[in-house]
Amino acid sequence: MATVTKPRIRVGVDGTLRGLLPPAGRTRPGAQYMRGDSTPIFMAWNPVLRDAKDDVRAAYWRAAARAVDMLHNSGWTAGVVNKGCAAILGDGLRLALKPDFRALGWAQDTSAEWSRLIERRWELWAASPLECDTAGKASLHQQAKAALRSYFGPGEWVAWIRWIRRSCSATATKVQLIPAHRLVQETNGEDLFQGVRINAVGLPVSYRFRLARPLLETGAITEIAARDSKNRPVIAHTFDGDVGQMRGISPFAPVLQVLKQYDQLSNNTAQAANLQALFAATITSQAPTQDVLAAMEPGVDEPGVGGDYDSFMEARSGWYENTAIDLGGMSRVVHLYPSDKLEFLRSETPNSNYEPFARWLLREVAACGGFTAEDLTGDYTGATYSSIKMATTTNWPIQLWRRRHIAAPFYQAAFEAWLEEEIEASRVPFQGGIDAFHANRSAVCRGDWRGPKAPVPDELKAANASAVEYALGVTTQERMAAERGEDWEDLHEQQAREAASRRKHGLPEPVAVAHLSGNVPDSEPTVHGQQK
Repeated sequence: MATVTKPRIRVGVDGTLRGLLPPAGRTRPGAQYMRGDSTPIFMAWNPVLRDAKDDVRAAYWRAAARAVDMLHNSGWTAGVVNKGCAAILGDGLRLALKPDFRALGWAQDTSAEWSRLIERRWELWAASPLECDTAGKASLHQQAKAALRSYFGPGEWVAWIRWIRRSCSATATKVQLIPAHRLVQETNGEDLFQGVRINAVGLPVSYRFRLARPLLETGAITEIAARDSKNRPVIAHTFDGDVGQMRGISPFAPVLQVLKQYDQLSNNTAQAANLQALFAATITSQAPTQDVLAAMEPGVDEPGVGGDYDSFMEARSGWYENTAIDLGGMSRVVHLYPSDKLEFLRSETPNSNYEPFARWLLREVAACGGFTAEDLTGDYTGATYSSIKMATTTNWPIQLWRRRHIAAPFYQAAFEAWLEEEIEASRVPFQGGIDAFHANRSAVCRGDWRGPKAPVPDELKAANASAVEYALGVTTQERMAAERGEDWEDLHEQQAREAASRRKHGLPEPVAVAHLSGNVPDSEPTVHGQQK
């Protein structure tokens, strides 16, 4: 009868079977990932799979606090976040409203004219702190930067779109940014996760805040609906996360340890350098320490060496008498006895390995944050046009993503609420009134939010490339203007005004440049249709 070997079964701590192990001395047949977990590295590496919302919940407080601490106390982190905000927002995102005129049954010209009116009125509201800010202190663009900084810190931003009437404001729609940590961490495992209450399909329906004394967890909890009965946004909450995630986490979370290591490295290096600067000399002597130190002290009444040497000093009196050289009171050189040795030390900190290692740490931080190493350090040593262009090309889409999915939702929520009030108060015309707006909110509020253009190492080469693309018909003036953070209709209107002014004052038209590399057309410029 054949011998039957009983299989070995691994059982997890929760009682689930983890798979079958082959009998001792035999290997599991077939191709395997991770070499069957037989290496020592894998044996000590046993992470647990769970939902993203659970991972975030477990690490939220510590990760958020550490990221905010780095924003407050790390010059590298604060600097690159400021650069990131500038690249994403510039001086504020501009609205290019594009309502779906076909869905609304409008003529295209009517839609364009109405959009221009709304864009101008929106710019006035967004630029006025008294109109857009609950506290009346910041413009909407300033609030947008604060929201973006909150994304880099706690990993999310939360805004409360409020309705507040006051005598100094023409509108009642106001925006109040709420610190992300005031959104409570309560979870019941069913419909409440880290303060976010959801419905059966996962749609957030309300948010629970502790608006007073959040760290002590003693303040009253206020639950606020995500939207009102007319679908008007009330709480806007945005983060960049994985499937099922309910709260955000800092994009710097993977490198918080690296940031702390760099801080420790730089602090320890600075301390070592300071110690070497203070204690830059050693004395090798057979004499008692007290006597040698006394010999190095300047005398009160005599230019020689002070101190009581007794018999030891008498033996060396020929050497130590009148040997002090005073270098302005800052240092001394003493002619020592032949058996004594005075050695001056040079600083060995930072050593030759410091800079490469420090740069490597900072490169990891830059890669995690979605920035170039030059953005983080400000060091362009050894950089070339091609290397900078490649770094910008690979990292700029990350900033565009953040502009569209982190910064733009802040503007969009405020815009929808503001436009609803404008239409309801009849301050702007709208066919069908407020009821038609409620029925077609998405089609009416459709638009782009435009920011500054991508940084380029050579403006002339970039302009040449745009001219070639336009000549080939693979781009448009609207797209080129949008990439520069401009509105093509604004440009055309301004160009028309400038052309009219030139004609009025008898000025020549600009020379049409055929090739931006420096070549111009053979024809002479014209004035009023006449050749100059």
